[in-house]
Amino acid sequence: MPFTDFILNLAALLLWLSWRSRHFDPLARTVPATLVGTLRPAAPRRLKGGHLLVALVLLLLLRGLLYNQIGSPADWTPKMDLGLVVLAFRSDQPGSVFLFSLLSFLRVLIIFYFWLLILALLNRDRAEAEPVAKMLRLHLGPVARWAWPLQLVFPVLVLAVFWVALHPLLVRLEVLNKARSIVPLFEQGTLIGLSLFFTLKYPLPIFLFLYLIASYIYLGRNPVWDFVASTSRSLLAPLSRFPLQLARLDLAPVAGVLLLFLLLQWFPNFVLGKLAERNLTLWPQ
Repeated sequence: MPFTDFILNLAALLLWLSWRSRHFDPLARTVPATLVGTLRPAAPRRLKGGHLLVALVLLLLLRGLLYNQIGSPADWTPKMDLGLVVLAFRSDQPGSVFLFSLLSFLRVLIIFYFWLLILALLNRDRAEAEPVAKMLRLHLGPVARWAWPLQLVFPVLVLAVFWVALHPLLVRLEVLNKARSIVPLFEQGTLIGLSLFFTLKYPLPIFLFLYLIASYIYLGRNPVWDFVASTSRSLLAPLSRFPLQLARLDLAPVAGVLLLFLLLQWFPNFVLGKLAERNLTLWPQ
């Protein structure tokens, strides 16, 4: 079931991105007052923006109905890992399982846009006309033009506020116990927001691995490979002062992957393990 949930989240994400991308199509926004305004796509549009949103909503609703029908017979409890806490939803309660369906998608959507934000931050110096960097900025909207400290604080603050607002509903559906005050709630939301940075252990090593391959195998000129190279060079900039060149072999990408693993995977698990040995927790109560 977790794998099925992941696949359906990807399908929902593609529907969302298809709907968002329609707003970036210059031919969809032109008016006949200009020569360009008379141009229309050669292929007829089969789906309108409203259709994509309806399909997204139906997918989330039908998924919740599916989980409600098969969750109890399959002895499956929908769970959502938020880093320091795991939320368990009751599959025998329609309200609980439909909320899980929505929040599961929102979690994937938030992580995806956070990754886009970090990639845009790593490529701040790239020209506006470069296609991949331009697409990132279009998806991020005005946030892409903010100063980098605000870009890093913004998702953490949004998640903290969202967690506080969501808490009464989670309590009502018996997912969480009621908090004593808003202070620990805001602290919990802040920790959930900070846990976004640890999800970077998935995309960033992929960029470095692709950069390592492209360094020794000519794959042609392509905007995507240029973007991979620019992102990787920004990631490896702090390592430029170290002697990581062995003859014609550049060990910087390998060192970068190892460093990312230590910072984003091993170190957090090490700290949490030591706290668990002493019956301590970072999660505010």
